[in-house]
Order: sequence, then C-alpha cells, then structure tokens
Amino acid sequence: MTLVKDAPRTSTTIIVRSESNTRISRSRDPYYDLMRRIFQEERTAARGQKFLILIEERQKNKDPVRTNEWKEIAEELGVGKASFYSMRNKLLGAGLISSKNGEYRLSGQFSKDLKDMAEWWWSAVLKNDPENL
Repeated sequence: MTLVKDAPRTSTTIIVRSESNTRISRSRDPYYDLMRRIFQEERTAARGQKFLILIEERQKNKDPVRTNEWKEIAEELGVGKASFYSMRNKLLGAGLISSKNGEYRLSGQFSKDLKDMAEWWWSAVLKNDPENL
C-alpha cells in the first residue's frame, strides 16, 4: 500500500481558460483563482492558498516551513493527514512548491513549464517568431 505522503507527484491537472476576462492577472484574488484552477473544491482551494502564503511568508522571513511541521499545518488548515498530503502533492506536482532538505519552498518550475508550453505552441504550432510572443 502506498502512503499518501509518498504518492507520485509528477503532474497536476490545471484548468486553462481562453477568455481574457478570466485571466489570473485580472483577478481581485489571483492566488485564490489559481488554486481554483488546480483544486475542484472551494475549501481545498482556500486551504491551498493559505498553505502557499504560509510558505511564502516564512521563506521571506528566513524561517522556511519544515516538512516535519505537517501536523501543525494540517491542524491550522483544519484537515487530516491524507487531505494535507493530497493538497501538498498537487502543489508539488504543479511545480508551485518544492520539498528539499526537509523544507517547503516556493518553486519556479510551474512558470518554466507554462513558458515552455506557450513558446512551443507559439512557434512550433502557430509558426510565429518566438521573439513576438
């Protein structure tokens, strides 16, 4: 039996919207809207947002969130172990966070992957000059 905390976290499904009025950059709460594209339930999206903000604030204060703090964080978010690790694995799979040396940190992998996809679509499929993206 695979434990949730050890489950594969290689990818995450994200909802992509084409309408300009649904862009994250136009949102009043971009963090939450991003989480709603990753998590199906509003409550889970709100918890994901809270977890990311915690990681961001602690990282800025040079006090990164330790992986062994999961119990306290799960309690703060009002979820059990399985729900916490499921949420965490989605964020890891999306490349929004990383888990190295016993610490959670914000990750740029999400941005790099989206940029790579956008550049490929723009140049390889649409045959546009990559400089004009």
